[in-house]
This record gives sequence, C-alpha cells and structure tokens, in this order.
Amino acid sequence: SESKLLFLGGLDDWGSMRAGVPDSMKTVLLPGVSVDNLPDDATRWDDAVASASPLAEPVSRAADDLARLVYTSGSTGRPKGVMISFGSMAAASALLSNLTEVSPDDRMISYLPLAHVFEAAAVLTASLRYGFQVYFSEGLATFAADLQRARPTIFHSVPRLWVKFQQAVQSKLPQAKLDELLANPASAEPTRKQILTQLGLQDTRIAVTGSAPLAPSVMEWYRSLGLELLEGYGMSEDFTYSHCSRPGESRIGYVGHANEGVQRRIDDSGEVQIKSPAVMQGYYKEPEKTAEAFTEEGWFRTGDLGEVDEAGRLRITGRMKELFKTSKGKYVAPAPIENKFGHPYIEAMCVSGANQPQPFILLMPSAESRPKLESAEARAEFEAQIEATMDKVNATLDPHEKLGFAVVVADQWTIEDGFLTPTMKIKRNVIEENYESQVDGWYAAKQRVIWA
Repeated sequence: SESKLLFLGGLDDWGSMRAGVPDSMKTVLLPGVSVDNLPDDATRWDDAVASASPLAEPVSRAADDLARLVYTSGSTGRPKGVMISFGSMAAASALLSNLTEVSPDDRMISYLPLAHVFEAAAVLTASLRYGFQVYFSEGLATFAADLQRARPTIFHSVPRLWVKFQQAVQSKLPQAKLDELLANPASAEPTRKQILTQLGLQDTRIAVTGSAPLAPSVMEWYRSLGLELLEGYGMSEDFTYSHCSRPGESRIGYVGHANEGVQRRIDDSGEVQIKSPAVMQGYYKEPEKTAEAFTEEGWFRTGDLGEVDEAGRLRITGRMKELFKTSKGKYVAPAPIENKFGHPYIEAMCVSGANQPQPFILLMPSAESRPKLESAEARAEFEAQIEATMDKVNATLDPHEKLGFAVVVADQWTIEDGFLTPTMKIKRNVIEENYESQVDGWYAAKQRVIWA
C-alpha cells in the first residue's frame, strides 16, 4: 500500500502482525493502548500532537482525488486494495437518506473497525454529513453495556451478531414460551419492549443487516418483536452504496431497491452489474484486475447472480465463483441453501459437495450452545431437529440441490484461525480444504447427521 505512517490501536494479536510491519515504518501509538514489541522509534499520540503544529488552512480536495484504500475481505483469494475517491465517499455519505430522514438527534454506535467499508460509509461519513451522535464500543467484553449506553436510533450489524442476539434471548426465554407471550394480546407488547430494551435496541427505528445473507427465519424472528430488519447490499468496490430495503417495502430474501443514482442490470449470464456514483477508481497496482472488473460500457461486474421482482427489488441468488458442480454435472449455488437453513444452536454453516452425488452442509454450533449438546439425549433431540430442518429445506430445492446429510463440526471457526474473514464471512476454500480428507468417509457412512 506504500503507507508511510501507521497508527497503532488496540489489537488482540499484535504479536502475529508485527512481522508484517517494516522496521522503517513510522508508528504512532494511540492513547490508552499498551502493546509489546513496538518499533524502536514509535511515537505516542500525545507526544505527536504536542510536537506538531495544526494546519493553518483547511485542505481542499477534488472529487477524483484518492481518499483511501479499502482492502477486500479476501473470502475468495488475496485481498485487493480498492481505491476510493473523495467523490465516492461524499456520494456514499447519503446512504441512510435512502431509508429515512436523518437528523443530528439520531444516534449510532461504532463497533466495527472504521476500515470496514460499511462502518466508513454509514457511520464515519454519514455522521460528518448529518452531525448525529456516535458512540464507540470499548470492545467485545463491554459491547452489551455499550449498546445499552448508546440506545442507537439507527443500528447496523453483520448477520453473525443478529444471530448471537437471538441466541442470547432464546437461552433465557425458550422459543415456545416467547411464542406463547407474543400470542397473548395482553403480554405481546410488553414482551417485545422488554426484549428490545435488554438488547439496547428499544429506540431503534432503522435496523440494517448486510455483508452476508441472513436466514429468513432470523428475519421473521425480529419482525415478531416489531423490528423490521432491512437487508442491504453493497461492496468495497462501490463503497457499499448500491442497494437497500426500504421501510415498509422490504421483502425477506431480497436486498431491496437500488439507491438513488445507482443503475443496475442483470446480464445474460445472470450477473448483477451496476453503475454507482460511489464506484471505485480501480484496484491499487492491479490494472489487469481493474480492467476485468468492468465491462466495456463501464458497468461494474459484481460477481453475484441475481434476479429482480415485480417491484424492482433485487434478490441475490448466488456467487458466480462459489458455484460448484456435482458428479451429475449440475451446478449448485451454496449461499441460497445456507440462507434457508436455520437453527437456534447453529452459528455458521457451509454447503459443499463438488464432484459428489449430492451436496451436504457443514454446521458449526455456537460456543454457547455446545454445552447443551453433551448428553446423548440432547444430541438425539438435536439430530432429529436437524433432520427435520433438512427435510424442510430440501422440499424447496431442485433434486440436484437437495442436501444428502449434515455434518456437525467440533471446530469453532474463527477469524484468528483463518476460517472467517474480518467481516465474519466464511472462507469456503479454507473450510473445504480443512475437511477434505474426511468427505469420502462421510458419504460412505450413509448417515443423515454426522458428528466430526
């Protein structure tokens, strides 16, 4: 990236990253942070501020000046440096205006890194545009308390967090009891209010989910609480200014209408292609990949497959690079199948089965749910639920897409172990390579639920 200066904040694993920082890199340690193995010439923030004079005049930037590099998550290969201009950032700062009227009275909480493309667009640039209040989380350990403190009026999250919220509620209030309370007119509204208040979302009028698909069952669960999750769709390459569902017009499974100023088309191969006022200038130092990313007419190739309903809402049906072919010669798109498979104990999943007779699904239970699966009786009940879920999902699929079996993995997929991207999306190639040696044995076992 040719960076000249590194601002070092709180990191969980600086030791593993230190080797990637050249000794010549000037480093500034931010306040309140203590890390070992700092470069010898590292400067502390307070010292840097004390020794530098403020700029005499504001710096003016042209719209096409390079503002920042945003690196892709690397879910399908080496991350690429997306070149974002000041004009792109200005365009994307209007993101929330597509959903609601935003004012300085609104509140958001920032908990993802500001290098995260959605955090930069919806929180950083939007707060500069509208002047609303931003609260910052102090870390994972304090996140629940931070959310209670912020009581955001606009809240966004990646799917994994929405699922964790749901699982936390269900661990204290079984779904059967919740259904009973919501079915009773006298207790329904107090129950909804109590749960949202416990989550810190009682004042939230706009709730957005994005970065990866969220299971319809989870979307429906939040709607039962009176929270209409709006699914959004965007990429680093368009500074996440692309599509989002609108309040009162959302359809579960669809990522909504194109944002203002965005053009969209579906080409003959089914690929979603767009023109956005926030589109990138290209990939840093990769002119060939930049050229491949655009058509001759200037449309950005998203790499996603999609379809549009009668109201103009977009549905993502798969990722072109994720398609795999079974031994029957039929193509399978894994993401839509995963999106249909929901269970309170399951935190992440991965459909696989390239060159096999039928696909199968890998299921990763959450760390909180694993103790509940230790007894033989609990496992038997869980297996029956997984089989019933498979039957329900398979009933909606074409014959070549039907899941042959499910594998409950013992591993906990984490960012640190390389199974997930920094935005908590699964890395399919890493997961598939990890279990590759066991796949033939799973097919030979001829069981519907396998523990591995």
